[in-house]
Amino acid sequence: MGPVVKALQALPQLQVKICVTGQHREMLDQVLDIFAITADDDLHIMEHDQSLVALTARMLLKMQAVIEERRPALILVHGDTTTSMVASLASYYAGVPVGHVEAGLRTGNKQQPFPEEVNRRLTAVLADLHFAPTEQAKNNLLREGIAEQRIKVTGNTVIDALYAMVRRIDGDLALTAAFRSRFAMVDNYDKMVLITGHRRENFGQGFENICRAIVRLADDHPAVVFIYPVHLNPRVRRPVETIVGAAARRNIFLVDPVDYVSFVALLRRCSLVLTDSGGIQEEAPSLGKPVVVMRATTERPEAVRAGTVELAGSDEEQIVYAVSRLLADRVRYQRMSRVSTAYGDGQAAIRIAAHISEFLQYHEET
Repeated sequence: MGPVVKALQALPQLQVKICVTGQHREMLDQVLDIFAITADDDLHIMEHDQSLVALTARMLLKMQAVIEERRPALILVHGDTTTSMVASLASYYAGVPVGHVEAGLRTGNKQQPFPEEVNRRLTAVLADLHFAPTEQAKNNLLREGIAEQRIKVTGNTVIDALYAMVRRIDGDLALTAAFRSRFAMVDNYDKMVLITGHRRENFGQGFENICRAIVRLADDHPAVVFIYPVHLNPRVRRPVETIVGAAARRNIFLVDPVDYVSFVALLRRCSLVLTDSGGIQEEAPSLGKPVVVMRATTERPEAVRAGTVELAGSDEEQIVYAVSRLLADRVRYQRMSRVSTAYGDGQAAIRIAAHISEFLQYHEET
């Protein structure tokens, strides 16, 4: 949402207020700093190992208070988070229109990913403006009965953010030097695999399978370094530290979550990505990086059709096979490393801001 905030702030007729929930404070503050964004309202919602029920209930009450105080003309939410669903519901109760950025992504399975698939479906029912990243996403919304005039195909703002960070890195020698110093170990290996993982549907047995696959891959490919910025969620960190950390392979590096600039630098430097994330399925192909997705389904089928993303699920054997094949098969690697523009041209935020301005002007006049 960083590029969207900046695009909206550039319009003098609009006043923009930022509300954050305060989940995973360290990760949040890094992003706010990078985009020079100051939160006007902070819900301080984070509690240790909290349940979705408790999170949802507290967030709904706190969002109600913010809406009553601010009385916004429009509330903008993003993607498939519980925050987006709850903020949309609170807005609906208050009679405030909702704009949904990254609307229309679907797997068709309400358990995959959990709870994100249901979050975005509920948000779609509540939203008044739907900013779909692709034609596929637009068609998903049309099939669900969303009026076409409420849907705008804009591209995905994650690509805007990615391109902005690439330009920043390329224009700052100090940033480049700091990255090379922090991750100097990468230079000792032929290739680098970047790993991310945090999805709830993989908690438990799925994450244990993923961790064992990482250890096996490190053993099978000693000339490859595996960099894993480990999510702060304890249900992620426990199996990673227990299985991967205990293996103590010299070519596996478990690091704390990195700031977005460093993550983009890692993404550019890596040979391929192993992930269960959604956004990385868009970011990595935009930089020509093949992706092995540790999920059974994806809400981003465009990349799969383009041949830049492969689904492996959370099955240990499938993950090992998919990654090993990419590392060994040069023809397959070259085919999957084609740069994809399926998710946008870096101008999505400007389009979204323009549509919002038109929407608000129309409602003011009528």
